[in-house]
Amino acid sequence: MSAPNPRRIGRRLSAVTLILAFLASGCATTPPEPEPLPPAPAAAAPEPAPAPAAEVRIRPTAPERYVVQRGDTLWDISSRFLRDPWFWPEIWVSNPQIANPHLIYPGDIITLYYVDGRPYLTVDGGPRVRPTLRLSPQVRAEPLPPSMDVPIQALQQFLIRPRVVTKEQLEDSAYLMAARDERLVFGAHDRLYARRLEGEPLGQRFDVFRPGGELRDPKTRELLGYEAIPVGEAELVREGDPATILLVRSDREALIGDRLLHQEAEEQNFLFMPAAPPREAEGQIISLFDAISQIARFQVAVINLGEREGIERGHVFATYQSGRVVRDRMAGRLGEQVTLPDERVGLVMVFRTFEKVSYALVMESTHPIERGFTVKRP
Repeated sequence: MSAPNPRRIGRRLSAVTLILAFLASGCATTPPEPEPLPPAPAAAAPEPAPAPAAEVRIRPTAPERYVVQRGDTLWDISSRFLRDPWFWPEIWVSNPQIANPHLIYPGDIITLYYVDGRPYLTVDGGPRVRPTLRLSPQVRAEPLPPSMDVPIQALQQFLIRPRVVTKEQLEDSAYLMAARDERLVFGAHDRLYARRLEGEPLGQRFDVFRPGGELRDPKTRELLGYEAIPVGEAELVREGDPATILLVRSDREALIGDRLLHQEAEEQNFLFMPAAPPREAEGQIISLFDAISQIARFQVAVINLGEREGIERGHVFATYQSGRVVRDRMAGRLGEQVTLPDERVGLVMVFRTFEKVSYALVMESTHPIERGFTVKRP
C-alpha cells in the first residue's frame, strides 16, 4: 500500500482479489433489537497509539462521533476529521475488541478523543463493538456482506496493472506477427501467430503489451525505463515457430508488433493506507497513463520517484503547477522578468512502484494535471 494496515471501508472483491484501503465496503445488515441480557464483563480498553506528530491538524468542524455510512471511503472519513487525510495512521487506535481492527464497516461508530491534549480516533461503537443477540425460535448469524459499491474509475486502474520494462526486455520479447486473415486489429478470442515462443509449455499465459515511450528524468536525463502499455492476456495453444496463441482477454485492441511478456507473480497484499512520503521526496510527473495532455481525478500519472527513493504504495504527494515567467510592465520601460509562485492543484497516491518510477492515482484535483508538474510531500 511495511506500514500498519489501514482502516478500510473496502472489502475483498472475490472476482478480482483486490482490497483497496481507500474504497468503501458494503453496509452491514442492521442488527435486530436485543432482548435484555446479563451484563458482560468489561472489555480491555484500546491501547493509546504513539503520540501523533505535531503537524496533525483536526478540522474545527470535526464531529466527536461519526457513524460510518454505506458508500463512505477512508479518504472521505479521514477528510471529515483531519485537514490532511494522509495523517490518519498517526492518530488511529486499534480496538482489541474487534477481530480485525484494520478494517472499518458501515455501522461502526468512530469516536474522536484526546489524551494529554493529543487527538486519537477509534471504533467505539456499532454492531461489532457492542454485538447484540436476539432471542427467537431459531438462531440467525449474518456476516458482514461484501460490496461492489466502489468507483469503477478507480478500480479499473488497479486491474489494468501497467508495467515498466527495460530496452532489452522489449527487444528480446516475443511478438505478434500475423493472424489467419488479413485483419490488422484484434480482440478477445482471436487466434494469432507469434514468434520467439520456442520452449514455452502449452497453456502458458502471457501479458500482451505495446511498447510505450521512454521514461527519462527531466533534470538528469537518466533513462528510467520504458512504458509497457497493457493490451490484454494471451495463452499458448500450439507450439512452433510461429506459435499459435489465443487472446483470452483484451483491454484495448491488439496490433501486429505487440509484445508478449511472462505474467508477473500476483501480489498477495493489496491492503494499504494513505501515508506521507519521506520529507526529502520531490519529483515530477513524467508521463500520463492513457491520456494525451491532461488528467484529473481517478486517472493515473507516472512520477520519477521509485523504490530507490524509499517510495511505497500509499504514499501521498501534492501536485504543483510551476509558476510561469511573466514580464512586469510596470517596472521600467523594458519591464522585469518575474516568476510566479507554484500553485497546488491536487493530490496523488502511489499504488504501484518500480525501482526508478511509480504509478500514482489522482485522488483530488482542482485543475487539470499535466506532464512536468512537481510532486512533493503535502
